[in-house]
Amino acid sequence: MPIGPARMPLFDHLGELRMRLVRIVVSLFIAMCVFYMATPTIIQFMCLPVADYLPKGDDGLVVLNVLDVFGSFTIRFKVALWASVVACMPIILWQILAFFLPALKPNERKWFIPTFAVGVLLFMFGTVFCYLFILHPAVQWLTDQAGGFAQILPDAKSWVDVIINFELCFGVAFELPLVVFYLVIFDIVPYKKLRSSWRTVYIVLMVISAMATPDASPVTM
Repeated sequence: MPIGPARMPLFDHLGELRMRLVRIVVSLFIAMCVFYMATPTIIQFMCLPVADYLPKGDDGLVVLNVLDVFGSFTIRFKVALWASVVACMPIILWQILAFFLPALKPNERKWFIPTFAVGVLLFMFGTVFCYLFILHPAVQWLTDQAGGFAQILPDAKSWVDVIINFELCFGVAFELPLVVFYLVIFDIVPYKKLRSSWRTVYIVLMVISAMATPDASPVTM
C-alpha cells in the first residue's frame, strides 16, 4: 500500500487518515459478514479448551444458555467483531504504521517492516499461547471457587466474554517485548538503567499482570 509524503497540508493529512480508517472499517465489515455466519462454529472452537466444564448435547457439542431475546444476536455480533479484529490485525497494524511512517527519519524507517511483522506475530502468538496453555487451568481454577456453595450456569454471554478477554489480554501482553525494544532503541529508557532496575521492573510487571489478568490464579498471572 502506498505511503504518503512526509510533508503535506493539514487537510491532506486528515484526508489520508480518513482513507486509512475507511480501509480498516471496510475490511472489518467484510470480515464480520463472513464470521457472523460462522459464529456457531467459532464459539465451539473457542470453547474447546474449557469443554470439560460445560454441558454437552447429544451430538457432543457444547451447549450454552442465552437468558434474553437479544442475547443470541449480541453474542454473535461480538464474536464476529473480535474474530474480525484478529483476522484483520495485519491490515489494521499496517494502516496505523503507514500513517506515521512519513514522520520518521530515514534511519528509523528501516524498522517499519520488522516492527509490522513482529507486532503481528507476537499478537498471534499470545492468543495461541492463551488458547493452548492458559484457558483450561484458568477456568478450572475459577470453577473450583464455586465448590461447596454454588452451581455455575453456562451463560453464553459470560463464557464468551471471559474467553475473549483472556485472548485479548494475552495478545496485547505479548507485545511488551516490542515496546521495551523501542524504549531502548529511542533511548527513552536507557538499557543500563533498565538492566540495573530489573527488580523494580519485575515487581511492576507482577502488579500489572495481577490487575490485568481476568482471574486471580497465580498460574495465569
